Amino acid sequence: MVEKSSASGSTSSLTHPGMAEPRSFFFLRHASPTVSAILVDAAFYLKRARRIFGDQSPQEAARRLHSIALDHLNDGNSRHRIARLYRVFVYDAPPVAWKGHTPIRKDAVDFSRSATAQWRIAFHEELRGQRKIALRLGEIPTQSVHWQLKRSVVKELANGRRHWEEISDEDFCLDLRQKGVDMRLGLDIAALAYKRQVNQIVLISGDADFVPAAKLARREGIDFILDPMWATIRPDLYEHVDGLRSVCPRP
Repeated sequence: MVEKSSASGSTSSLTHPGMAEPRSFFFLRHASPTVSAILVDAAFYLKRARRIFGDQSPQEAARRLHSIALDHLNDGNSRHRIARLYRVFVYDAPPVAWKGHTPIRKDAVDFSRSATAQWRIAFHEELRGQRKIALRLGEIPTQSVHWQLKRSVVKELANGRRHWEEISDEDFCLDLRQKGVDMRLGLDIAALAYKRQVNQIVLISGDADFVPAAKLARREGIDFILDPMWATIRPDLYEHVDGLRSVCPRP
């Protein structure tokens, strides 16, 4: 059954900044039939947020993620709260802690101290402090990390516009692949559906990997909403969700 004690989320217009539940929480708790879980693919969110909002501090990015998630509880027109929040699940991987050498000059590098790694760590810490957010972290196995030529460089080599003797360290990037993130997302969708903890799931993502889990949830009677943050999705994905809704500004 749907959990009766789940607390609602908040928006700045309904609550004091330090409160998680709106002033109308008591009414919502007993009157709103919709209990929503918001699932966020952090890598996808950060990519889209950079395009929509520009460069952000880790704190700004985390707070905006929380705000976007809570906006899914509101009516799209009047912005009245029409659903209760079960939890916001955020899926990501910790920054890579790889140490090695550049492929050409063999300079020592430590990616755990990079600006990108420090930004991601601060982003995760800020998320942990947000109300009703559960951070689900996969991993990036260091044994599978390796250098690869950038795609644009490969094309230039194939077209004859560049030659191998012109290649430098700047033409390479690390091949970093997250492990366990999609698995955690799929397991959470299955658990939410089978345990009847919610009756609506909102997924902020644009990846087709969610389709099997979405089909399972829909078979269990869950209203499955996809938020691609105005990104274009494949036409065949429409048949596997109950609706599309983006609440962030259109880029």
